[in-house]
Amino acid sequence: MSGNIDAGHKQLVNLAQARMPFGKDRGRRLIDLPESNLVWFASQGFSDGQLGRWLQAIYEIKLNGLEALFQPLR
Repeated sequence: MSGNIDAGHKQLVNLAQARMPFGKDRGRRLIDLPESNLVWFASQGFSDGQLGRWLQAIYEIKLNGLEALFQPLR
């Protein structure tokens, strides 16, 4: 069981540290992207690959009011 917790924690840490690789928000942490950007990505359909999965996860976290998960990781 602790293996799953450790893996989940590592994924959350990786998500919190991930940065936008392009555009006007290049270099900004994905967790700090404006909500309007995440809504736009959601409306377009998240891309395949790691970045799309990260953006979708952040969108779902914010949509469900769970941003506090990121506070200890900032």
